[in-house]
Amino acid sequence: MAAAKLMDFDKALELFEPVLGFEVHVELNTNTKMFSDAPNPANELYHAAEPNTLIAPVDLGLPGSLPVVNETAIRSSISLGLALGCSIAESSRFARKNYFYPDLGKNYQISQYDEPIAFEGSVEVELEDGTIVQVPIERAHMEEDAGKLTHMGGSTGRIQGAEYSLVDYNRAGVPLVEIVTKTIFGTEHRAPEVAKAYVAAIRDIVRGLGISEARLERGNLRCDANVSLRRRGEEKLGTRTETKNVNSMRSVERAVRYEIQRQAQILADGGTITQETRHWHEDTGTTSPGRPKSDADDYRYFPEPDLLPVEPAAELIEELRAALPEQPVARRRRLMAEWGFTDLEFQDVRNGGLVEVVEATVAAGASPATARKWWTGEITRLANAQEKDATELVSPENVAALQKLVDAGTLTDKLARQVLEGVIAGEGTPHEVVDARGLAVVSDDGALIAAIDEALAAQPDILAKIKDGKVQAAGAVIGAVMKAMKGQADAARVRELVLERAAQ
Repeated sequence: MAAAKLMDFDKALELFEPVLGFEVHVELNTNTKMFSDAPNPANELYHAAEPNTLIAPVDLGLPGSLPVVNETAIRSSISLGLALGCSIAESSRFARKNYFYPDLGKNYQISQYDEPIAFEGSVEVELEDGTIVQVPIERAHMEEDAGKLTHMGGSTGRIQGAEYSLVDYNRAGVPLVEIVTKTIFGTEHRAPEVAKAYVAAIRDIVRGLGISEARLERGNLRCDANVSLRRRGEEKLGTRTETKNVNSMRSVERAVRYEIQRQAQILADGGTITQETRHWHEDTGTTSPGRPKSDADDYRYFPEPDLLPVEPAAELIEELRAALPEQPVARRRRLMAEWGFTDLEFQDVRNGGLVEVVEATVAAGASPATARKWWTGEITRLANAQEKDATELVSPENVAALQKLVDAGTLTDKLARQVLEGVIAGEGTPHEVVDARGLAVVSDDGALIAAIDEALAAQPDILAKIKDGKVQAAGAVIGAVMKAMKGQADAARVRELVLERAAQ
């Protein structure tokens, strides 16, 4: 397929107004599925499970099986709706969304249509320069996930060119909340940035509530980005495309920018935009056509006959409202002030998704500055090398314990990095790794003096230079001692002892 022609982004914004909309699916971390008692384990256990083992008859759509609503999923959905500033419906109900696909065992999905559990809200989104954008929320509704198809025999992993497909129903029936925005106007040249910031805001809200791990790379959080362009001076909206399941915030930003440039060029050339889903390709930074986008009528929605309406008590709603955590924007501002970080320093933490672990590390006894240094520096570097999330590698408690060893003079920064690698490798706590590897700093004067004497014997002119006022010459001895003691010497004490020898 030939590469699409793209218009310069700034030129596209001169001719057209970008109009956005987002559909974000949040996978809830309940113990069981939305409508069955099949297990819904945490990420690691879920990904380790054999295909088609986390299932129940309802998930497969077997005859005679009937759904039962997961109460915890309802509570989580109400909490999320409240955190989004939504009204909670006195009565909402499930509907059947009818379509055929092999990963949908029933040939319909149980979702909510015209009676969602939450509606009419707004999310405060903070851009990198501190600008606040209000994103209007149309609805948040409950539904179940579909299974997963794996296409075999092709070169791309997609259905095109595959020889056959395998279906795994482990994911079928996993509880979801879909958050649908209203049409978003006025973002202009910041449209890609708003897209990224909105998904980050939803992630932060969901994690704050504790209802999902909200990791895009694992599919706990999935974003469909709707983009259309309206000619300057016109009232009529353009035809939208929906880029599906983009798996990182950076990719959401790139996908929105790409679609603006692609659509602008087509319209400027006199073409028309097809209303369709599109697939995002991370490797090329492009989108490609999926399928024509269906309207609601095509799904033949009708009320789910096997489930009663959901009618939460007013007391339950107020109980969940009272338990809401601090809003993410307010919380970030409070933490930045408490930690004494600059905007740039805090942005590093926030962009890395590390606010929670830095906060936990500080609570475990580390200073904010050292907690930030470890998480945004060495831990992130090791995580990137292993293609993992930084929070998977080490606990905040171990990071704080490691820093305490540095503060106490037991470890240098260089030795601490070796200890960190041992902790990540599963060798134990920082104290256990230090003991097992013998990595503690040597501060015993006898051992240090012996190493200093050996270094001075190899460089007999050093003492004379120091006595002549060239104190910087001590660096050669310190370096030799550090090398001889494999970096475990107390460099400050070595310097003191060298200068004492020169003064004699």
